[in-house]
Amino acid sequence: MNRADGGPEARGGAAFLLAQLGAHAAGRFAERLAGLDLTPAQAGLLRHLAQNPGRSQRELADDLGMLPSRFVPFVDELEERGLIERRKNPRDRRLYALHLTPQGLDLLTALLDVAADHEQQICQALTRAEHQQLSALLRRIADQHELSPGIHPGYRWSQPRRSRGGAPTSRADGAG
Repeated sequence: MNRADGGPEARGGAAFLLAQLGAHAAGRFAERLAGLDLTPAQAGLLRHLAQNPGRSQRELADDLGMLPSRFVPFVDELEERGLIERRKNPRDRRLYALHLTPQGLDLLTALLDVAADHEQQICQALTRAEHQQLSALLRRIADQHELSPGIHPGYRWSQPRRSRGGAPTSRADGAG
């Protein structure tokens, strides 16, 4: 069967289902994070910083694909909340190294619990073996497309998107 006769493609192929489930999962995760007073981007930075302590703002902005002008106020807010701190970078005194504070580490623990509950809820229809298989298949597709492990591509939407010819598109929110 094909699209015209009501076959599986009529309900959406794998790419559509990935997009549909991705949007659903992202929305549900954002709702769960609101209970921790975090946005998904803040949660992503805390998680990334825990895995890469002492990185400079510039390095972290580059890792996440964020514009430095957007990243600095983003860090300022988390610093004001006492979740991260800037320390002099021992390798280059012109730069600051970013670290999680004890309060940030506590919040990260809660965040990881929320993420584990979210993973379980999203994949509850699967057996453990199916969940592992799905994760492995999705990881293989992500690798094929050279997606950075652990980095949500939504961070990059803050930068002007480029058309196939290299010119910036009219929208910088990733939809253009």
